[in-house]
Amino acid sequence: MNAHDVMDIALTAGEILLGYGAETYRIEDTVIRICNSYGYDAECLTVSKGLWLTIGQGKEKITSVKKVKKQSVDLYRIELVNDFSRKLCKKQLPADEAMKRLNYISNSPTFTYKVRLFASCMTGFIYTLFFNGTMVDGIVSIIICSFTYWILEKISKLGFFEFLQYYVSGLIIGLCSILSHMMIGSINSHNVITGSIMILLPGVILTNGIKDMLYGDFSSGISRFSEALIVIAAVSAGIATALLSLKGM
Repeated sequence: MNAHDVMDIALTAGEILLGYGAETYRIEDTVIRICNSYGYDAECLTVSKGLWLTIGQGKEKITSVKKVKKQSVDLYRIELVNDFSRKLCKKQLPADEAMKRLNYISNSPTFTYKVRLFASCMTGFIYTLFFNGTMVDGIVSIIICSFTYWILEKISKLGFFEFLQYYVSGLIIGLCSILSHMMIGSINSHNVITGSIMILLPGVILTNGIKDMLYGDFSSGISRFSEALIVIAAVSAGIATALLSLKGM
């Protein structure tokens, strides 16, 4: 197989991994293993928004860059790419077959909106109870999480920058929690806020940022860690705005 086909396969696999939240060391290791399985030496460098790959045999080398524009978290797709690379190392595939499988992974259906909404509501409910909330607090969290997630989905489709999306989401959680306490005094707004914001916190991004730094990938690790802190700051700012707005009521 020629080097350009191998590079396309490796970069596509790396693009999927980076786009769906894989760690830097996992991306680079997978890309290099794919190239090695076809008999090519490879060097890979991954940053927060793209990756560089150089492959070759002997003195003949080619280099390519792939920029990843859209990023989210999908551990299922990461597992599919990992499984693909392991099987590829054991048995080589023709270029068209390998790309066909990667395109299937990239375009495979994700969880439906209803499933994601249900998961968000259950997350808010369980964490509200975990933080000493009552059943009533948990039910209020379900309502607030469903409304917040719906708003977040609508805002994200409009193309607003990430800070604004999470600021508005935090503001909604804060306002709804405080207003629910004002209407029903037995509701603990602090427990509701604490449980509901769990659907917004970037746990995977934060963890991967720390892991990257522990593995020595400081540029990528600091970038991811900073992204997580910005999200946390946006949510906190939204809740603080709600608290200050309704403080005198």
